[in-house]
Amino acid sequence: MNHGTWLWALFNVFVVAMLILDLRIFHRHAHEVKIKEALLWSLFWVVLSLLFNVGLYLFEGPVVALQFFTGYLIEKSLSVDNLFVFLLIFSYFKVPAIYQHKVLFWGIIGALVMRGALILMGVTLIQHFHWILYVFGAFLVFTGVKMAFQNEAVEIHPEKNLFVRILKRIIPISDRYHESRFFVRIDGKLYATLLFVVIIVVETTDLVFAFDSIPAIFAITRDPFIVYTSNVFAILGLRALFFALAGLLNLFHYLKFGLSVILAFIGVKMLIEEIYDMPIGIALGVVGGVLLISILVSVLHPKKPGTRLPAEVTEHLPNN
Repeated sequence: MNHGTWLWALFNVFVVAMLILDLRIFHRHAHEVKIKEALLWSLFWVVLSLLFNVGLYLFEGPVVALQFFTGYLIEKSLSVDNLFVFLLIFSYFKVPAIYQHKVLFWGIIGALVMRGALILMGVTLIQHFHWILYVFGAFLVFTGVKMAFQNEAVEIHPEKNLFVRILKRIIPISDRYHESRFFVRIDGKLYATLLFVVIIVVETTDLVFAFDSIPAIFAITRDPFIVYTSNVFAILGLRALFFALAGLLNLFHYLKFGLSVILAFIGVKMLIEEIYDMPIGIALGVVGGVLLISILVSVLHPKKPGTRLPAEVTEHLPNN
């Protein structure tokens, strides 16, 4: 479906307005985000996404609305798995709680730009090389299988990060935080602060995540507007979701297996598209069902004592 330039412009103006409202009014002063505040913000973003979905239903019809909701659900569920990695990054760098929101805010700005570029690239590739869909499908199946069997331990090695190494060649890096600043002058010389390094690591980590999530949504719809908006709404609520679930991530230890099944399923759907064009309702039912089962199993069969998050991670979790 062809959406006019005015609709793209209007949506992006709305996104920019919400980000300015978030940063300049509601979080103008750096503070530690409590779980209650995070839950309210999470609810706000979810309700906003559902209202947008209702608008699609009224103006575009049920099929487009289902496509958006399925894509949003996939992106949102994949982002939950990514939150644990963000938690490890904050723990590794010992980011003060009052600055974590700012890091995630600017990380999301970068994520919106990068994902927009990747979506445009993906749409262009599909239009000119239809066979690329089979590459995407095979990649998702491979990623799903790999996720199911990979070691749960995640290690952070910023010294191996290509962009951090490039940054070191451009500008010296301070080994500590200077309040919420990204750059600081020391003895007249400009330095990048440790907080800016954290931004780089978060951004590049999200870029890796995007290579999984964006091909997945192309199996649901090829409409660039729906692909983009579902990604944006999932990302906009990511900050609040992080602070709301940071203390509960250990409860969802079976979610990884659910996500691996979803990625493999979406990959198979893409591979057999020429043989069987699966209705969007069935795809939504499978995705929602697998997520629900993985969460229920996690709650009913919690991790045994001794398999909790490491102390160096839990000590940085937000307080109630």
